[in-house]
Formats: sequence, structure tokens, C-alpha cells
Amino acid sequence: MTVDDTGSGEGEHPAPDGGDGRTPGPVAGRGKDDFGVPEVSDVDGKSEDDEAKDPLALRLEQLILGADRRYTPFQAARSAGVSMELASRFWRAMGFPDIGQAKALTEADVLALRRLAGLVEAGLLSEAMAVQVARSTGQTTARLAEWQIDSFLEGLTEPPEPGMTRTEVTYPLIELLLPELEEFLVYVWRRQLAAATGRVVQAADDEEMVDRRLAVGFADLVGFTRLTRRMEEEELGELVEAFETTAADLVAAHGGRLIKTLGDEVLYAADDAGVAAEIALRLIETMANDETMPELRVGMAFGTVTTRMGDVFGTTVNLASRLTSIAPRDAVLVDGAFAEELTRTGDAPASETQAAEEAAAAEKEGEEPPSYRFALQPMWQRPVRGLGVVEPWLLARRG
Repeated sequence: MTVDDTGSGEGEHPAPDGGDGRTPGPVAGRGKDDFGVPEVSDVDGKSEDDEAKDPLALRLEQLILGADRRYTPFQAARSAGVSMELASRFWRAMGFPDIGQAKALTEADVLALRRLAGLVEAGLLSEAMAVQVARSTGQTTARLAEWQIDSFLEGLTEPPEPGMTRTEVTYPLIELLLPELEEFLVYVWRRQLAAATGRVVQAADDEEMVDRRLAVGFADLVGFTRLTRRMEEEELGELVEAFETTAADLVAAHGGRLIKTLGDEVLYAADDAGVAAEIALRLIETMANDETMPELRVGMAFGTVTTRMGDVFGTTVNLASRLTSIAPRDAVLVDGAFAEELTRTGDAPASETQAAEEAAAAEKEGEEPPSYRFALQPMWQRPVRGLGVVEPWLLARRG
């Protein structure tokens, strides 16, 4: 049901006083709107938030959004032809707080509501999936926006001349940067979407598109908690940023996918166990050659993984995490399934004895011996919390 239950016509634009010439009253039986606050009349078109905001903040908001505040949530939902309940679900999913009935929404908000609701109405997305789209997009872009403001714009808006305030620099700078950053964002998103789509269509069957067999790795800085007590906040921030940047570059360069960063830990995945193994060893080697970095340890597992909203879940992920916690410093531990996969693909011998026998046989026949990239050494079996007894393997380079 749409917000307009009076039969006045779906999608009809509301009058300035709330939609049909009347001030909207509370939803029947609730006394509050669907955003969870008492409804209020919007007499002069200005909210308390408008009056409290700095004029420059309002100008910047208008510049970035490209439109003035025109609608209350009630008016925006009605104009988009959706229920207040669905509109509030979309709004919260995108990560925005409840705003009562302040006139804070623009024509773009109405259009976004209309598009999402249209996808549901056309049967292209279920309502739950549309909310998930809003949530995943909101979470990703929120982090991106925070990073750009904290790390990027803050540095660029340092006053170029004595006497100038940062606010005098910010508006024209954002005015110049906005279209360029917007185009770059769309370009990167399309590139990532093409890559993700390519991976999915190569899956063997429909089930594998959701629950796939992947190599999953955790890389963890050793002794990070102790470092937080000794280092200044700025130094600690620089170390974490350097670690995340180095890890992200190495993962991408060698064909893996960075799933997420957790300060002192990164989670990545790869379709191929050999690719994941190469990334793990490169991480260890790179960090070991950097005197400013703590020691690193990596744990990896191979198996079925469930993917949701860009994240990965399941027993394989949990096992990789547990292996990381027991890995020696500057070393890589893998599970039995990962070791088997490396052997199956010819990236590692089943044992050093086998490798020696193959080399001797090849020499006798005057042939080149098999070339292996990695070596695997079985470790003592041990119980792992929540996963029973596992047999880790120590991964290293051959030679």
C-alpha cells in the first residue's frame, strides 16, 4: 500500500503542506511516523536542522547533492509512490539516521526511491534484495566518503596563504573535484562489476555461483596490541595505512581479491590456491624487508565459501582465521584441503621424498625434473577451537 490511502492517485505530487492540502497526521493507531518520531507540521519549510547548520555547510550540501531540500520523508515517499514503511527501510539501509518530518530530502532522493521500488514492482528484485542493494551500496560508499574527507580533502584544503580560512578554500575545491571524482567512481565500479560478473559466469553450476570453492587467507600483524600502547596515534595510523596499502597492492597485483581490512589484519580470497599461496609468501617477504613493520603471520584454507554483500563466510573462513592465530612469526600455515589442492595442480609435491624420486628418475632419463613452486611440511595435529583436530601444513618456497 502506498502512503496515499485516500485514493487521490499514486505518484501524485504532494502539496507543500504535506501532500493533499492537509497537514499529515500520525499513522493510524501509532501516533508516530514510520521513522519513529512524532510527526510535526512543516509550516515555514525550514527544519530546526536547517537553522542550526552553518551556512557554508548548507551550501556545500546543495553543491554536492545538486538540489535544494524540498521534501519531508512523508512527501518524498508519496511523490515516489511508495509506502513510508518501505521508504524508511531503504533510508536506514543506506545508513542514514531517522529525520522525523524535517524537510531535508531532494528530488534525487525521490528518484532513488522510485527506481528501487520500480525494480521491485517489475519483479527484477525482491523487496529484501532491494534493501540489501541499498545496504551494501550505503556501507561501501560511506567508508569511501569518510576516507576521502579525512585523508584526501583535509590535506588539500590547507589554506594556501596566511590569513585564508579553510572554509574559503573548500567550496571552490569541491566544485572542481566533484565531477572528476564522480566519473572516476562510476568507472571503477563498472570495472569491478565486469570482473565480478566474469568470475560468476565461469562457475561450474548455479550452486557454485553462491557457494564457491575458494582459497581464503588472513594476514595478521604480530604484537599489534603491544604496539598500540607504545606508539603515538599518528604513528599507529601511518603504520596501519602502510600495511593496508601494501597488502591491497600485493593482493590485487597477483590476482587475488581483498575482502576487507581490520586494522592489523587483512582478509583476501582467490579462485586458485597457487595464487593465494604466492600472495601469502609475497606478503611475508615484503613485510620482512621493511624495518618499520612488525612481523607477519598468515593462515589459509581452501573449500566452500558463502559470499554475501562482498564478504565471505563459512567453515573455510573460520579455519583460515584459526590457522592465522597459531601460525609462527613470518610464516604461512595452510589446512589439509589447501595442501591437497596445491598438489593436485602441480604447484607443490606431495612430499619431499616424492620430489627427490621424481628428480632422480628424470635425471636418469635425461629429462627435466618436475618444477614445483611451493614446498609443504606437515606440522603436528592440534585441536582448534570450534573446528576439532586439524593438521596444519607449513608453506614455503621451493629452494
